[in-house]
Amino acid sequence: MTIFLILAPYGAFTFLMLVAPAVVSVFAAALIAFAVITRDAVRGRSLKIFGAGGAVVFACIGLYLAFVDPSLATSKVKLAVDIGIFIVAAGSMLIRFPFTLQYAIESVPAETAAMPGFLRANYMITGAWAAASLLMMLSNLAVLYVPGMPFWTSLLIAFAARNSALYFTKWYPQYRERKYGAPAALPSTN
Repeated sequence: MTIFLILAPYGAFTFLMLVAPAVVSVFAAALIAFAVITRDAVRGRSLKIFGAGGAVVFACIGLYLAFVDPSLATSKVKLAVDIGIFIVAAGSMLIRFPFTLQYAIESVPAETAAMPGFLRANYMITGAWAAASLLMMLSNLAVLYVPGMPFWTSLLIAFAARNSALYFTKWYPQYRERKYGAPAALPSTN
């Protein structure tokens, strides 16, 4: 359930970009991100870097589309979102607080969070998401600058990158537990 809520704004954005104008897609994603933030606040949970960063990215792009350039190409809107996701993911690692750490700390016992490999596991998983967003950025750049490249290629790469990062998020804590005997480092993604 946790991973679904984390990714809900991005899933909604991706789907809506296929059937609605870009401005509607980004504002809907921003509203969903703000709803997830509000849900967490009501439940007494902390403000998450990834959730807040996503909300800001979607809101800023939406405002740009609404007031500056409403005719911005779909591929450029997707590129802007992917750049924003990359900045949030990579930036969280640069400030030495990988965004997955907040979700993990809230869902594991304090003894698990104090284990030496716990922080490293979160860096690895956040890195997987940063790499996925980098691949999505590159695929959007290719659609923009490689003549004749089919649009569906970008969708296929985005789907594969997101699913690979999701799989890694589920797999890596289980791998660490088998290898080192330590409890899983992240919440269940069921």
